[in-house]
Amino acid sequence: MRPLHIIACVKVVPKPEEIRVDSETWTIQRDGVRSEINPPDMNALEMALALKEQHGGRVTVVAMGPPTFVLYLRLALAMGADEAYLLSDRAFAGADTLATSYTLAQGIRKIGDYDLILCGEESSDGATAQVPPGIAEWLNTAQITYAEDLEVLPGSGMVKARRELTGGYEVIQAPLPCVASVKAGANEPRFMDMERKAWAEAEGPLTVWTATDIDVDPEMIGLPGSPTIVDGVAQAEASERKREFLAGTPEEQAQALVERLRAYL
Repeated sequence: MRPLHIIACVKVVPKPEEIRVDSETWTIQRDGVRSEINPPDMNALEMALALKEQHGGRVTVVAMGPPTFVLYLRLALAMGADEAYLLSDRAFAGADTLATSYTLAQGIRKIGDYDLILCGEESSDGATAQVPPGIAEWLNTAQITYAEDLEVLPGSGMVKARRELTGGYEVIQAPLPCVASVKAGANEPRFMDMERKAWAEAEGPLTVWTATDIDVDPEMIGLPGSPTIVDGVAQAEASERKREFLAGTPEEQAQALVERLRAYL
């Protein structure tokens, strides 16, 4: 079996407790907000690195976002990735899932020669789970969603995945090349390798591509390529639970509780 080339797509997202939305553009504000690599994407990266250790080959990390995302890609290099690409251009701003999947697919198409593309199941800031299937459709490859475990079958050109279902699980196979989305919590992402950290920060191979570099259609990226329209954002009302205190002796409280629960039995 030849060495694998695995591409891990990651997204840098605001920490959930600090998400703010621009009231005019209805896009997420990032200025002054702490960020992190999307947790399910960390599970995808860990799966990519584990497969590399099993079968050999290399892991490439791809992200789309502003130049500040370089720091997070260098973290991925320190964890064990071999190279990283950042798709960064003002023209990409405001992209919905369609424009995002198209842009990532164009970047991956330029990288070329891939066997497996791994993504987190969804992002913590959007939670649509639409980008991994979108990438597969743009690249016309097989796809597997919500994989908890994934195995490359030597000599077969196939990948096998296990997916959890209500009341059980299913095992499915798909041909390579394949796009797979990885379930959140599927594994425990490793810490960065401190011996690689200095290399990753100083000379780790990291390339930044603009819209021109990856040959995109200007009408398919950013806001022009995003048919999804956010009409407004509102705070969901929190419903309070009914609360009642029972008085009396412990025996009287127990009897009162039984009487209240009787209606539900």
